[in-house]
Amino acid sequence: MACMHVCPTHAIRVRMRKATLLRDRCIDCGECVNACANAAVLPQTSSFRDFARFKHTIAIPSPVLYSQFGKDVPPWAILAALKRIGFNDSYDAACASESVSIAIQEYLDSVDSPRPLISPFCPAIVRLVQVRYPNLLEHLIPIESPMEIAAREAKRLAMKNRGLRESDIGVIYITPCPAKALAIKNPSRKKHSFVDGTIAISDIFPNVLQALPDVLTGETGSEILGLGLGWPIVGGQVACLKAEDCLSVGGLDHAVRIFEEIENGKLRDIQYVEVHSCPTACVGGSLTAENAYIARGRVLKMVQRFGGKPCQDREKIRELYRKNFFSLPGKIPPIPIQPLDSNVSKALGKLQQKQELYESLPKINCGACGSPTCETFAEDVVRNTADTDDCIFIAMKNFETLSANLLEKVMAHSKRVRVMNPASQL
Repeated sequence: MACMHVCPTHAIRVRMRKATLLRDRCIDCGECVNACANAAVLPQTSSFRDFARFKHTIAIPSPVLYSQFGKDVPPWAILAALKRIGFNDSYDAACASESVSIAIQEYLDSVDSPRPLISPFCPAIVRLVQVRYPNLLEHLIPIESPMEIAAREAKRLAMKNRGLRESDIGVIYITPCPAKALAIKNPSRKKHSFVDGTIAISDIFPNVLQALPDVLTGETGSEILGLGLGWPIVGGQVACLKAEDCLSVGGLDHAVRIFEEIENGKLRDIQYVEVHSCPTACVGGSLTAENAYIARGRVLKMVQRFGGKPCQDREKIRELYRKNFFSLPGKIPPIPIQPLDSNVSKALGKLQQKQELYESLPKINCGACGSPTCETFAEDVVRNTADTDDCIFIAMKNFETLSANLLEKVMAHSKRVRVMNPASQL
């Protein structure tokens, strides 16, 4: 039941020793992947076989990949190693992150919209807002992600320089978490992604590690520069903005607290909130290979070494911003949890039943019933997906009552037998 207990939205149930998922509550955060000791939860990523249909493949690594190797391995070497292991080309996303940071600041300075604005670059956070905080959807800043910007530019350059059609080009994102993979399949604001698939960092790590010695001894490359290298850690986005007007938050518990404060009308003096579902941001994703804190230290060293010089011309990015190069005009729809009943009056009646049952429960959230909390158990009973006897405390109380009644009946029958047959008393 480890996965059930760590799920932040109570989307997992365990019935008959099997875990099931309530899809309308899942935010694809990957906490269950981390918690499962038996690797029974598998992320939906791709493999090299899935990209055989493309004439030209381009790897776009999350900047997290740069933090997975030793301190003497520069980002350019990792991009070169990706080409050695089978990709036709590789493209950096850290520089795209810096351009997105400039676009965010331009939006904050020029657009009058509800404050604070919320970063939409962690798909699990976007899903959390859709499921639990639909009133905050308009706070998600409508700026394209660095992953999508990099994929779009990589395809454009391949078509221009190689004469390829877009359908011939496969862009593969090297991802630190399963949420990115699902966001690519189902983008929140648009019909399709510029990314054609994902491969987990943990899956590709051994191949890159094996290729690096040859790269480092036989090649040279252009350094990857800019503050975009810091995006994989908490505060990486804010470091590129006017930090005094911003917040950085890591972890779903803290995200929930911030969202509730925003809903209650607080934090209006804050312009922008950078939010990550993982406590250590993307370096702590469930599909990474390195310890999150070691990776964070490497990111800080990379920023110190390469972040001082920008990789983007700020005026050029501002011009692109004015041409809506970074804009996402579509709206993000809410994903409401299924009501207790489609009939309003019946739903209200079931809500009352749920509350009455909840009040009779021990409220210790032990999970032995197969529901994560006593409140979710009461809801499951009302939805007819669980029985009241599934609660061990109710079952024991019913057994005690049944035993007492049975004993009382036995005693009554014994007394009757003695009255009818005095010889039985001898």
